Amino acid sequence: MMPAVAKTLLKVGSRLGSTAQNALEVARFGGFDTDEDASPFDVVTEQRVYRLRHYFPGAGGGPVVLLVPPLMITAEVYDISSRVSAVRVLRDLGVDPWVVDFGAPEREPGGLERTVSDHVLAVSDAVDRIREATGRGVHLAGYSQGGMFVYQAAAYRRSEGVESVVTFGSPADTSVGLPFGLPSWLASEGVERIPDALLGGFAVPGWVTRLGFQLLSPVKSVRSRVDFILQLHDRERLAPRERQRRFLEREGWVSWPGPALAEFIRQFIQHNRMLTGGFLIGDRLVTLADITCPVLTFVGEVDEIAAPPMVRGIRRAAPRAQVYEASLRAGHFGLVVGSLAIARTWPAVAAWARWRDGAAELPEIVVPVAGDEEAASAGLPGGPAGYGLQLAVGIGASAARSAYRTASRAVHGTRQLGGEAAQNLPRLARLERIQSDTRMSMGLLLDEQARRMPDEVFFLYRGRGHTHDAARRRIDAVVRGLIHIGVRRGDAVGVLMGTRPTALALVAALNRLGAVAVLLRPDGDPAAEARLGQVTRVIADPEHAAAAAELADVPGFLLGGAGRGERGPLMDMEDIDPDRVELPGWYRPNPGRAGDLAFVVFRGDGDQLRASRITNRRWALSAFGTASSASLSPSDTVYSLTPLQHPSGLLMSLGGAVAGGARLALASAYDPETFWDEARRYGVTVASYTWTLLRELVNAPPDPAERHHAVRLFIGSGMPRNLWRRVEERFAPARVLEFYASTEGESVLVNLSGKKPGSLGRPLPGSAGVRLARYDLENGRLAEGPDGFAVPCEPGEIGMLLARVRLSAIGSAARPVRGVFRPEDAWTITGDLFRRDADGDFWLVGRETELIRTADGIVPPGPIRDALGDLPYVDAVAVYGIPVGDTELAAAAVSLRTGPGAHAEGAVKPVDLSEALLRVEPGLRPAIVRIVDEVPVTAGRRLRTAPLRDEGVPAVGDGRAFYRDKAGAYRPLTDAARRRLLKAPPAREAR
Repeated sequence: MMPAVAKTLLKVGSRLGSTAQNALEVARFGGFDTDEDASPFDVVTEQRVYRLRHYFPGAGGGPVVLLVPPLMITAEVYDISSRVSAVRVLRDLGVDPWVVDFGAPEREPGGLERTVSDHVLAVSDAVDRIREATGRGVHLAGYSQGGMFVYQAAAYRRSEGVESVVTFGSPADTSVGLPFGLPSWLASEGVERIPDALLGGFAVPGWVTRLGFQLLSPVKSVRSRVDFILQLHDRERLAPRERQRRFLEREGWVSWPGPALAEFIRQFIQHNRMLTGGFLIGDRLVTLADITCPVLTFVGEVDEIAAPPMVRGIRRAAPRAQVYEASLRAGHFGLVVGSLAIARTWPAVAAWARWRDGAAELPEIVVPVAGDEEAASAGLPGGPAGYGLQLAVGIGASAARSAYRTASRAVHGTRQLGGEAAQNLPRLARLERIQSDTRMSMGLLLDEQARRMPDEVFFLYRGRGHTHDAARRRIDAVVRGLIHIGVRRGDAVGVLMGTRPTALALVAALNRLGAVAVLLRPDGDPAAEARLGQVTRVIADPEHAAAAAELADVPGFLLGGAGRGERGPLMDMEDIDPDRVELPGWYRPNPGRAGDLAFVVFRGDGDQLRASRITNRRWALSAFGTASSASLSPSDTVYSLTPLQHPSGLLMSLGGAVAGGARLALASAYDPETFWDEARRYGVTVASYTWTLLRELVNAPPDPAERHHAVRLFIGSGMPRNLWRRVEERFAPARVLEFYASTEGESVLVNLSGKKPGSLGRPLPGSAGVRLARYDLENGRLAEGPDGFAVPCEPGEIGMLLARVRLSAIGSAARPVRGVFRPEDAWTITGDLFRRDADGDFWLVGRETELIRTADGIVPPGPIRDALGDLPYVDAVAVYGIPVGDTELAAAAVSLRTGPGAHAEGAVKPVDLSEALLRVEPGLRPAIVRIVDEVPVTAGRRLRTAPLRDEGVPAVGDGRAFYRDKAGAYRPLTDAARRRLLKAPPAREAR
């Protein structure tokens, strides 16, 4: 009995002694010395940001794989020990491994000042060096954020020299919710100012990121430590895992540079630009849609940090790439470190690289992803800001309380505006406080944005991004140039330029100075517009310098062409040194008041040329109205398809972007291919339109870049109902946000809900009030009741839209009327006829100038346009009057759809026309319906009816014209019917 007890005590004592000895070694040295050597490598090059390692030099060729680590983990993650060495497995399986080593930033000169761009450019540089050394393309592979660098580098290079992209637990979509069910508004509101104000100022130490990882899996971390302590006596058992333990618990972690963390959160967490595109590498705009090489993504099914929906976002972010997936039952580390990685991950990578070389079969665990397959977002353990913050510090908060606040605000917003616009009520409140003498101007708002977010991008053009601070400095320089040539506050200065950053800077500079920017149209009549706008001088770009020089009695100047092209007789303002211009005593930046004239734009041509004068208040109305209705934020990019000379470009695109803090992208051209290319590159979320501008886009063949696009809204005015429906059907989930506003007036209607295509919605809060009044169409005046006041329209009744006018502005109103509904009220007649439905939504029936005066009465074009446009094969409808004697025939010209869903002309049957027009009152139906190849449009894509009107009654015999018979049915046009139509009926006397 005693010998057994003694033996047991001896065994326990030996175990305690071994435990104590091993614990002392761990305490002194951080772990055991296992005598394991790292895999051999050469440092091929040492650059400012990285070192390029070539493992097993001289071991032979094979496919080249470049491995990229994340910022917070050392490059040794790919070679922790001989037992868990990714590079050794790859070399043993015939692959040539290279590794980017970013080092420990806290120990590198300038390491803590690095940005994300620095790391992406380093990866791209490494690709070039490897290609030069090996003569082969490179398989780019990255783990966690290293995979994000790999995606970004491949996109930056547009896949040049990249054989494939391989990532492990690398998110491409951070929009799917925060960790632990926290509300998603934390990503934009709760974290909005952290990057610039806090994170950019210091580095996140390695121990903080290590702690963040451990907090994500506390049970696993505790179990690992307990197992280590319980086995501390058995050195031989612990030795095989010792290097891995030391790496994960201490040695593998390095500091995260503050600027890189700030840029990471700002671009890829708050604004999710990995998915949407439009992130900056240097000053170049990049989108993952430019990746055209194959992509293999490893997904950890139990990944706590990069959940599967985040990782699978690459399917939507890179629509031009063939995406493959390997899904493993692994966590974030388990994808690249540990026994599973050695047995499954790295052999699959080697086989993938060899398969791409044609030397092996596609690995069994790798499967192609169908092009239209969506990534599921259910069951997500983490989300947007959580990903970056988890890696940095770990997070915790009261999800229930935050969710309650979010829900409460949403309910309140729905009552006010509905949907997304709720969070923008402060903008409308500011608008309502603007009086005529309130300081308000574009220049003032631009200065506010530059102070609030100087390093954020303001506008994008031709693949380049320009920050608010850079734009402010350029505008200030142009202001000094304007002062040098004698421009003063209140002067009218012509701007004759195409779409370019200089035009934007000049318009903003004139506004900052308090001058009036007269926006001359390059495709118009600059001489006539300059006279109408009473300009004192004209400033042109090089392309329009000759036209500016030809303007009589108006001095011309050149801007934006330094060192390029012929200057001609114009003085080049780029030669002015702004630092040598002394500011006069009268100069005050942004002196403009809301009631001051700020811009002049033009419409029409020839005898119909008209100037629209826009005050600062009118510009602010559109700016804040667009920003609030579209719920614009710094995460948005507004894509302006129209130039600044067009009211939609000046008021809606530019105004909305400035008021909403969004980025403004200027289109370099407009065609479907350019649209989708720039939409992806700029990260466009909101695209503008006018009239039928989107017809070309919706009629075009499918573009790979439109799959899983990021556009959420098309905003504009004048879109026909049938085109509206087709746009939302083809480009879902994007929807149309339709506005109605007069250029000079202060009334704005907006269809916020989008539930009634064709409706112009309701008045925007903060804009001028509107009412519908009965209108005498024959005599062109308001109908009066017995008391002499105008008669309000009942629901469904057609009437004239009146917009309320402030008494202080009545002198500048186009068609002012006083004492309309009350003795002292003031309104303006808009000239537009509407009806209002029972829900209070307004529907445009037609403009007063479009009315067709037939022998049977006056016909508005709207009901005919909508009815014929509802036919599934109709593309565009123009309604107009054909003069016949002293009256007109109501006619409709219809063009047919092309592309998917199109019908042959033979599909247009008279019965279709008859049935479609049954929804129009009998007296308002057209006498003629004709099929045309194309309905003519203006440069702004507004339908032109004058050429169709001039063609008169169409000829007979081609089967493309139909007439309405006495019974109201439509039949093919015959000679007899044509003669009868051309016989002028007696004009009806005005009542």
